[in-house]
Amino acid sequence: MADDFIELSDPFRRELLVHCYRMLGSVHEAEDLVQETYLRAWKAYDRFEGRSSLRTWLYRIATTTCLTAIEKRARRPLPTGLGTDSDPLDDLVEGDEIPWLEPIPDAATADPATIVTGRETIRLALIASLQYLPPRQRAVLILRDVLKWRASEVADLLDTSTAAVNSALQRAHAHLADVTEDTITEPTTKTQREILDRYTTAFENKDIPTLVSLFTADVIWEMPPYKSWYRGPDAIATHLKVRCPGDIRVTPTRANGQPAFGVYLGGEPFNIQVLTIGDKGISHVVNFLDPSLFPVFGLPS
Repeated sequence: MADDFIELSDPFRRELLVHCYRMLGSVHEAEDLVQETYLRAWKAYDRFEGRSSLRTWLYRIATTTCLTAIEKRARRPLPTGLGTDSDPLDDLVEGDEIPWLEPIPDAATADPATIVTGRETIRLALIASLQYLPPRQRAVLILRDVLKWRASEVADLLDTSTAAVNSALQRAHAHLADVTEDTITEPTTKTQREILDRYTTAFENKDIPTLVSLFTADVIWEMPPYKSWYRGPDAIATHLKVRCPGDIRVTPTRANGQPAFGVYLGGEPFNIQVLTIGDKGISHVVNFLDPSLFPVFGLPS
């Protein structure tokens, strides 16, 4: 029975990781909750009656596990969700006590089941926006809009009515409309590659004029775990001039369906940069100053 469960359930592990990540906003927590989901499912497998598919049954357990975990944790924001932008000449304000949002590597989502849902469902802006929703609204929106469950199925999982599920979905849509960034129109692959090549060279050479020339007029630069964040090319240029560190090397990767870099300072892991590139240039750079993310992205330490 145990071997049968392992063989049948293992193909869903990666998509369940993405589901838990959407719910929690943390790839580390998502990994832990997937493990907990599989442990609970394995213990209960002899009671699985097959009235739903094994995939649906696992999603039920994973969602319940996530909801329990969320009750014990604060939401995971980005610095832009905490207040107004900062003066780049001021000292950086630390927020080590805050459980920050984390990126997820594209490699963790690259299977047919998750590709079908579209990379828009894991973009960093959406994951950050989901954190503003109450846990059950978050679950309803993900199950209905991303996984395309019927309202009756979600109601059964959450032990509520179909009308309550539809109402929760409407409230979630209204809330997200207030906090979600405008849809980004990405440039062609060739143009994006040219921007990234110029960005990489300029960043490693500390060529700040070239860097800021690649930014949009309202570009945002943020750096969790610091609460400080900056808006506009001039503010970012000042920040880089004042605090741009020594020997920098970058390694390209992908996160949340977006271009990303592993940034090394003096040969040591420094941060994971996730870029949002629109048709007018780079509009958002999030610098995740967390070296523990490097192994998650398969980047050398």
